[in-house]
Amino acid sequence: MAKPGLDGHDRGAKVVARALRDAGMEVIYTGLRQTPEQIVAAAAQEDAHVVGLSILSGAHLPICRRILELLREKGMGSVKVFVGGIIPAQDIPVLKDFGVAEVFLPGASTQDVIRLIESSLN
Repeated sequence: MAKPGLDGHDRGAKVVARALRDAGMEVIYTGLRQTPEQIVAAAAQEDAHVVGLSILSGAHLPICRRILELLREKGMGSVKVFVGGIIPAQDIPVLKDFGVAEVFLPGASTQDVIRLIESSLN
């Protein structure tokens, strides 16, 4: 779980991280203001199967594009990337074209997040 960019609001990321842990998943939270390079390095170091991004800053398109590029460059193209936050509806198809597995908007149920992650890993 990561908070990329300059956004300093991480309550949602922490709520989701806690729900995933409660569901039995190992969760590494990289903290605030992470660069795409830092996020991908952490994913590689931890042998992550999923990267969750919480983005409220409006920089979701370039950040997600870069993270997915870096994952592919490192041979980690099978890592699923999920995004949550303030994402305009017109940007969701663009994110999915980049390779984002799913986008969760405000109000999404943590149970929906858990189910989707579990089903993507099977």
